Amino acid sequence: MTAHGEVPTPCFMPVGTQATVKTLSNEELKLAGTKLLMANSYHLYLRPGAQLIKKAGGLHKFMAWDGPIMTDSGGYQVFSLSVLRKVRKEGVEFKSHIDGSRHVLTPESVIEFQNILGSDIMMPLDECLHYPVNRNTVEESLATTYE
Repeated sequence: MTAHGEVPTPCFMPVGTQATVKTLSNEELKLAGTKLLMANSYHLYLRPGAQLIKKAGGLHKFMAWDGPIMTDSGGYQVFSLSVLRKVRKEGVEFKSHIDGSRHVLTPESVIEFQNILGSDIMMPLDECLHYPVNRNTVEESLATTYE
């Protein structure tokens, strides 16, 4: 149970990367039986940003969705834009793929932003490793993450 309703599992979860599921209205999503939407914190952080979503009253009001929303941290996007980022012990520093501006995401700042969004289910900042990966690299990553 979440603040915005129950999520029976397993369930179909459309992805509204930037607070919208392309080509479908909210009414069509409900008719299809959608109980949970997913939004991408990385994209929402860059555009439209925390201030605009906060001013709108949170992500539920911003996207006019009254059901549960799950947000991911954007860890995969930061991973996939590897030429634009540096992973540090504190978090990840990256350049926006939109305008080249510099940003730093920490586990704490990601959770803070997801709280501003009003997320019902949050995925914290994750670190993706390139495949194939050797055991030492995984263990070093875990040691840095959980110190």
